[in-house]
Amino acid sequence: MPTILDIRGVSKTYASGQRALSGISLTVERGEILALLGPNGAGKTTLIGIVCGIVRASAGTVAVDGHDIVRDYRASRSLIGLVPQELTTDAFESVWATVSFSRGLFGKAPDPVHIENTLRALSLWDKRDARIMTLSGGMKRRVMIAKALSHEPRLLFLDEPTAGVDVELRRDMWQLVRELRDTGVTVILTTHYIEEAEEMADRIGVMRKGELLLVERKVELMAKLGRKQLTLQLEQPLHRLPSALAAFAPALSADGLALTYTYDTRAHGSGMVAFLEALGAAGIAFKDLQTTQSSLEDIFVSLVQERA
Repeated sequence: MPTILDIRGVSKTYASGQRALSGISLTVERGEILALLGPNGAGKTTLIGIVCGIVRASAGTVAVDGHDIVRDYRASRSLIGLVPQELTTDAFESVWATVSFSRGLFGKAPDPVHIENTLRALSLWDKRDARIMTLSGGMKRRVMIAKALSHEPRLLFLDEPTAGVDVELRRDMWQLVRELRDTGVTVILTTHYIEEAEEMADRIGVMRKGELLLVERKVELMAKLGRKQLTLQLEQPLHRLPSALAAFAPALSADGLALTYTYDTRAHGSGMVAFLEALGAAGIAFKDLQTTQSSLEDIFVSLVQERA
């Protein structure tokens, strides 16, 4: 797929000396959903700000669909939609007016049909004539998303889009993001809800202290960095672990009827097959087994702690 976002060697150091970003390089393909994860202060919002022209990079280059964001800022900015963390809206304007005005800011001709479709997709159509100041927090969040989509961007940034909103809106957002991706819109989101990234993202990026630790396809990341757990229900209780199993360090339940083996899928010589072979050689029979795999949250926590 063609590249829509090309970030090369981007760093940001503020006048105070604080280094917010350090040599970030990242390419994003057209039509994918990329989730950026990281603790507070990791640099996610700063990176988004640089791409969107809100923050000036100290070093490096950024191109959006081939347009340099500094030399050709009008063309690049017209391709970008941004939903920031903060709710910044024109409180006294109607929903219809503020969304339509946002479209005009990008030099787009009026398109009532597009505005209507956007408001309907976000369950805002019934509120189109309401002043924004009268809306709930969740509805204001929807308006922010509608404003970002008003000029039909090809690259959409969602910075903590579902922070503080109800479950219904979060589900609506997930569905909308998938529909946008299906039309070729590229979506980059930051989130503290890791299940959100696990649900929607094609690729996962993990940031910490201004560095991009890794970017991987979600499935490959979970396969490569995930840990699996095998639990066996034994035919007869064990009073102690046989020495043949010591190298695997399984956990024996208090009643001696369950063995749990946790292993790293990357490690040579570990794994379910090797453990089961050792179990058979020790003459231990089991009547049932189940396997579980670590979640994206487990992987994220281990990555951040590992690089601390």
